[in-house]
Amino acid sequence: MIVLSVGMPRAGSGWHYNLIHDLMQTTGCADANEIRTKYHLQNILTEVNCNIGVLSVRRLAMVTVPALMGNTFVIKAHAGPTPASRLLSTLGLLRLTYIYRDPRDAMLSAFEYGQRALTKGRPNAFSHLTDFDKSLVFITDYVRIWEKWMGEKNVLVARYEDLLTNYDAESARLVDYLHLDGSQPKVREVIEQYRPEKAEGYQGTHFFKGKIGRFREVYSAEQQKILSDRFGTALAKMGYEK
Repeated sequence: MIVLSVGMPRAGSGWHYNLIHDLMQTTGCADANEIRTKYHLQNILTEVNCNIGVLSVRRLAMVTVPALMGNTFVIKAHAGPTPASRLLSTLGLLRLTYIYRDPRDAMLSAFEYGQRALTKGRPNAFSHLTDFDKSLVFITDYVRIWEKWMGEKNVLVARYEDLLTNYDAESARLVDYLHLDGSQPKVREVIEQYRPEKAEGYQGTHFFKGKIGRFREVYSAEQQKILSDRFGTALAKMGYEK
């Protein structure tokens, strides 16, 4: 079985993935990096967190091979659902989680993360977001992806803000969804390891500031109105104030 940890970029998706990965490791399941090497999936599962990219038939078929060989492992994505992902979920070969964040904070975080990388001479996937308008176009795509995931069945949906402020309840919900025993010492150890105050600094979690509502301190009143006008309906459904 494959556990697929999907997330809006800069929404704690690296943190969520690593928490899920290490929780599943307590069952003795395979490490995703070992699966990537053993089955020659380096071109399919990329980056430190084994990101599959788009959930195409070809990509999902290739990662399904090790699952059919009896391996359980965790991989990551930022993409929207597809007929192929729905089929594998229905067949019980794919277990899905999705995490999102207030898109205004995610947008600001993506911009700043990309610009920090540029100043260090190591541009990343967000470094092309050089201004407000480009950042808005970028995050709009991921709000559309959020809408698609909200229409899917058999997906555990989490909000970054809830994981940050109500970690015990959210981690318990995740443990239950993964069919793990939350009383087991190994499971408790992982949960403690990834508490918000401890997770910063772990490789792949991509923590930097993570502050809720920081966009209100950085974006101008005019920019905030543009964001409210663009995402107003989605923000209400997500549970955020304009």
